Amino acid sequence: MLLRPNPTNGCFVCGGGNAQGMQLTFEQDDAAQRIRGKFRISAQYQGASGYLHGGMIATLLDEVMAKVSRFGQEHAVTADLTVEYRRPVPVGDELVVEGWETGRHGRTRSREAEIRTASGVVLAKGQATFVVIDPARFQRNGSPM
Repeated sequence: MLLRPNPTNGCFVCGGGNAQGMQLTFEQDDAAQRIRGKFRISAQYQGASGYLHGGMIATLLDEVMAKVSRFGQEHAVTADLTVEYRRPVPVGDELVVEGWETGRHGRTRSREAEIRTASGVVLAKGQATFVVIDPARFQRNGSPM
């Protein structure tokens, strides 16, 4: 199932309602219980010339891991995030970003993710802890998260 940018969502990475955002499309693989994105990131998100900014790498990893919540139909927020920068991530090249769950305990969800080249070389890895929340408790401006 494709997860296209929703025009009412203002998320910087996946929202269609953010004109300055990345507006990325992801794929939900129900059989493998993984979220994947395949895209080329433009030079406007670079740090060093020709390479994706480290903060953007962390952002992509966080986003793909957050979307794993869809499998449990939960709302979860990032509690901690660790990024292993293995190789520079070139802008303009096709990238594969993939996230999956590795554990559950109470309201805590452990997740991992990778950014790879189209040929499968791992450029960055992420590990994160997410905490399931009740979105109604965290309303802002009259609407839930």
